[in-house]
Amino acid sequence: TGFSILAIFIACIGLLGLISFTIDQKTKEIGIRKINGAPVSSIVFNLNKDILKWILISFIIACPFAYWLMDYWLQDFIYKIDIGVWVFIISGVSTLLITLSAVSWQAFRAANMNPAIVIRN
Repeated sequence: TGFSILAIFIACIGLLGLISFTIDQKTKEIGIRKINGAPVSSIVFNLNKDILKWILISFIIACPFAYWLMDYWLQDFIYKIDIGVWVFIISGVSTLLITLSAVSWQAFRAANMNPAIVIRN
């Protein structure tokens, strides 16, 4: 349990770093959108949409592979259990919530910056 929590924590730090890097690259775009009158919610939605598209694609690819791998591994045990769909639903929803919270926080922070300072740099 401790190593699982540590692995999830390290993955979240990597996700936060990736999101920070992506938003840092898009600061001029965000500044131009703010100057043209885009609301903060629109900016946050656009940034969430870009990241969530990749998360959903990776989840769709990973689910069949994870099911096959776990089913193959569980065949060697005497008391075999079936892998329920709820395992994939819980993991997908938790991944989605963690990603949404991290992206929204970084995007909200970037959207509230002064656009004149962002474009000047």
